[in-house]
Amino acid sequence: MSQKSVEYVHGHPESVLRSHRWRTAANSAGYLLPDLRPGLDLLDVGCGPGTITVELAALVAPGRVVGVDAGTEVLTGARALAARRGLDAVEFTTARVESLPFPDDSFDVVHAHQVLQHVGDPVRALREMRRVCRPGGLVAVRDADYAAMAWYPELPELDDWSGLYRRVARAAGGEPDAGRRLLSWARAAGYDEGGELLPSASVWCFADESDRDWWGGLWADRTIEPDYATRVTDGGHGTAEELSRIADAWRRWRARPDAWFSVLHGELRYRLPGAAPTRTAG
Repeated sequence: MSQKSVEYVHGHPESVLRSHRWRTAANSAGYLLPDLRPGLDLLDVGCGPGTITVELAALVAPGRVVGVDAGTEVLTGARALAARRGLDAVEFTTARVESLPFPDDSFDVVHAHQVLQHVGDPVRALREMRRVCRPGGLVAVRDADYAAMAWYPELPELDDWSGLYRRVARAAGGEPDAGRRLLSWARAAGYDEGGELLPSASVWCFADESDRDWWGGLWADRTIEPDYATRVTDGGHGTAEELSRIADAWRRWRARPDAWFSVLHGELRYRLPGAAPTRTAG
């Protein structure tokens, strides 16, 4: 079966890594945490700089933890972070979710955060995640939904930002409104044929002064980063002038004391058929 080629729209400039390093198990995987316990073997797909991975690893130690990402450079930072946390046993390797390099039934928990929106065939990806998960184990996915993001004040340039990003992401082969589609994709992947599907949703909210300043500055930078800006202009999706106006609007937004932004995430946990794992040692 051929695999649709998808380019990672954001790239890995410092502004993007700044966003990824902010993510923790608490703010990005809270729906999964009650299911974790010591001794479980866990795979973190699309682990990026590893900030979520190392916190999940601490919760399931001494279980085996592997983080995989399609980008090789970002894994250097993930390994360094794990070493600083004293988690030298956590493994990091390059891999794509559509073709995971592990045998069937390798892990008790298979987790992916903000991954399926960047995958050309998310149904195939979910089948692959299920393949490497053991009977009774758990597949857990969480993805943002760009069309459901909300903000105040309603600056027209931020509407332009949303529409532009969604066009660019789809042109690259992804689906920026992935959050609302997780349940549909899971059913198409056969997740309704036994086991238990547990859909949910949660939000990030940026409304106090420090959060506004961080979020607005982050997106002002990301909008004009060369990786993204070149994709916009070379693809005919927008102009450099348009990107400059959007970046300036993000700066104006973050300066407003009444500014507010929410990011809706779809979530899905799937418990495979079979007895839940009971191991408490690695």
